[in-house]
Amino acid sequence: MIAREGRLGLQFDVYSYDYPAMSDNGTLNTLWSQAMVAGFVAAGVKRAVISPGSRSTPLALAILRQSGLICEVTVDERSAAFFALGIAKASRRPVLLLATSGTAPANWLPAVIEAGQAGVPLILISADRPPELQDCGANQTVDQINLFGSHVRACHKLGVPDAGFDPAYLHRLAARVCEQASWPHPGPVHINQPFREPLIPAENMPACAPLAPIHLHQPLLWPSAEAIQDVAQAIAGQPGVIVCGQLPEMPQFPQALSALAAQLACPILAEPLSNLRFGRHGQVHMAVRYNTWLGDAASARKFEPEWVLRFGTYPVTRNLQNFIAGAPVQIVVEPWPSWSDPAQRITHLLRADPTAFCSALAAALPQPCPAGWQGVFVEQEANARPAELVEHIPVILDQLPENHAVFVGNSLAIRQLDTHSGCGNKVLHFYGNRGASGIDGNISTAMGIATEHGQVLALLGDLTTQHDIGGLALAQGRDVVIVTVNNGGGGIFDLLPQAALPEFEKGWRTPQQINFEHAALCFGLSYARAENAEALRHALAEAIRLGGPHLIELT
Repeated sequence: MIAREGRLGLQFDVYSYDYPAMSDNGTLNTLWSQAMVAGFVAAGVKRAVISPGSRSTPLALAILRQSGLICEVTVDERSAAFFALGIAKASRRPVLLLATSGTAPANWLPAVIEAGQAGVPLILISADRPPELQDCGANQTVDQINLFGSHVRACHKLGVPDAGFDPAYLHRLAARVCEQASWPHPGPVHINQPFREPLIPAENMPACAPLAPIHLHQPLLWPSAEAIQDVAQAIAGQPGVIVCGQLPEMPQFPQALSALAAQLACPILAEPLSNLRFGRHGQVHMAVRYNTWLGDAASARKFEPEWVLRFGTYPVTRNLQNFIAGAPVQIVVEPWPSWSDPAQRITHLLRADPTAFCSALAAALPQPCPAGWQGVFVEQEANARPAELVEHIPVILDQLPENHAVFVGNSLAIRQLDTHSGCGNKVLHFYGNRGASGIDGNISTAMGIATEHGQVLALLGDLTTQHDIGGLALAQGRDVVIVTVNNGGGGIFDLLPQAALPEFEKGWRTPQQINFEHAALCFGLSYARAENAEALRHALAEAIRLGGPHLIELT
């Protein structure tokens, strides 16, 4: 024991203060946790979200007392996970998420699945009971190893803190976890950390001093000259389109993509979550009303592309999916090690940074599309008129100030935004949970985006709002406006074959009786009801002027 204690003392000389003697597990747990959390901060982590619990106390104390780390405390673990997801989605940085043992971390699963599918970096730390309390009926003890299965990039099963531990191991473990969560495919990483009691040190201990930074640099994937020539030859002189689904914001990408479209003389069919419809990169080649004119199959067949160059996730709407499915050349540019081809049509897959690819292909001067090809799309866009205008979409986008963030829910909301948003020079930032496309956790995710971005408007359906009603507890002190479109249940099912079933109303449409005014007031949000576009315009203007949290119910 003397030798082990001596080695421990030498190892902790890395800090600027003396540690107390480790006479109890509480002290050991604290030192271990401080070393791990300091390692995360040194590797670039800025934010943490914790849910209260007993077994997680050592790590919670270390997080709360660590300088350079901003911590949010959220009671509901499920909401906390989506909240952390929103922060990480907006910042593109790993966020720490801590919960105690038992069923607590199991509540993270929906958000973990979304993070894994959408490529959002999260660091999940579940506290656990020690080995001697496993499989013996101990309270609040479940098997937490590999709890998230294939939905995480890595899982680290740690042992209980060891009195002879080297803090440098925990520092570098934290850095390794940060990299696993960030590259080559961003996503969640799980650490399971057991602790023995006592969980609190016998004496008060000072906070951990900051460590020197641990620098992590990931490579930029440049396409090879051979790959660029291959693509250039495959599309040379043929009519084609560029399609952009959901993409993380990349500052130089819009300009590089616009320059490539100009070189190719082709349209860009850009979904809202591509973040290409709004901004100052120019809209000359942008097609955003395709859902209207592609709805006419006979009309769509007049300009079938020979090639499709695709960035980001697969298209949301069936019209666009069907339009691109028949192209014999299908080129996907994807820097992450994921396979995005549900139609089974890929002919060329390039692992490359999208901006670098656009610049390289434009520099290769590929032969453009036939004369008049781009003009066909310009004409279709100019003449596009939806059969039924969803008025609230343009009203919302017109009212938002420059640089405002927009979170859009799934099901009907994202499709309505796709069809009716239009485009413009005002800079707006669009987000959504399109990894697994669930309606769970949407409010909490929007609150996380507001925490990082400053202001957010969330456009949600009534069932989506009800599903995450507890997320309203996160609204206090944030500039967030939730617009809930109350169309009497699952409006998306009106467009699906289930609508013809005799059980449709009960089993799919599921109209609810929730009073959104009461829900808003319960959680301290101001409330307004709007029955038409003009009332919505007024309510939005007032909410944005006042700041703070608001819920507007659109009926």
